[in-house]
Amino acid sequence: MLERLGRVYGLPKTIRVDNGTEFCSKAMDEWAYRKGIKLEFIRPGKPMENGYIESFKGKLREECLNQNWFESIEKARRKIEQWRVEYNEYRPHSALGQETPSAYEQQWQLNRGRRKVELLTL
Repeated sequence: MLERLGRVYGLPKTIRVDNGTEFCSKAMDEWAYRKGIKLEFIRPGKPMENGYIESFKGKLREECLNQNWFESIEKARRKIEQWRVEYNEYRPHSALGQETPSAYEQQWQLNRGRRKVELLTL
């Protein structure tokens, strides 16, 4: 997924991460090293150093996982996907000026195109 996002938006210089289970295989560490990306670890016991993801995980837990009884993996996948679409497409976010992520992204793409045209015409 990071490779696909990187092809579209470019890769970041750093990625802030916690010390979670995603580092058991060291795959993320090796990938970041090969791409020249610095992994910036939060200090153990300091989740607010990665506040955006901690906020997201809290919302996912409170609004989806704690609200549903999953009878199978397939039902869990469907319900979580429904929540993800609602969260990313239709729900306004305060960090985006009460815009939905999809509306914010559309405006960002439009402005990005305008900036490219401005640079080409200078």
